[in-house]
Amino acid sequence: MAEQSDFAGYRADPVIRVLLADDEEMIRHGVRLILRHADGIDVVGEAVNGAETVRLAAEHRPDVVLLDIRMPVLDGLAAVGPLVALDPKPQVLMLTTFGDDENVIRALRAGATGFLLKDDGPQELISAVRAAAAGDAVLSPGVTGAVIRRMLAGGWAGAAAPDSRVAGLTGREREVLVMLGEGISNPEIAKRLGIGLGTVKTHVASILDKTGCGSRVQAALLAHQAGLMG
Repeated sequence: MAEQSDFAGYRADPVIRVLLADDEEMIRHGVRLILRHADGIDVVGEAVNGAETVRLAAEHRPDVVLLDIRMPVLDGLAAVGPLVALDPKPQVLMLTTFGDDENVIRALRAGATGFLLKDDGPQELISAVRAAAAGDAVLSPGVTGAVIRRMLAGGWAGAAAPDSRVAGLTGREREVLVMLGEGISNPEIAKRLGIGLGTVKTHVASILDKTGCGSRVQAALLAHQAGLMG
């Protein structure tokens, strides 16, 4: 998986619409200040619980939702499903604290794009939002190792065997899936394969559809489970 420092080269054009969801006012205030001073990022709304998050996301159609895991009324974990079911679907980045691995895993399985630690720095936050908006997975380096190991060891309950899930992929899609497993971003995949960025996005969307993965994170883990990583 690529760490957030790998995403520093993402450009901020066009404007990225962000919805903040956290029941702690100080957290929202701090994140809002950071993002509002970043070029090409617009905070379009703030929510204090999961139910309000889903409602505001349907209303404002953000590109990225920064979603706290623990919130009243409807917590962040329960909100992921309704959020990723929206059309257009926002990219959901979970905000968490160190040691919350189990909830992070549940969120990733539900279709979240990735996660950030609440004490990650301003540049990490900005780069992560831009990477998520570009369709790339975002995994905070502070807890990535433990989360990936636990997900690989545990598999996905009820899912078909990894081999059968990748059986329908074309040769090029398998190439792209391996690169997802390596944590490579869309622009780098395009560069390596000598194809356009739009073509990469089409391949990724097809991979997610054919394998039943809800996010790039799940697809990357599937690449490891299916023994495609060499």
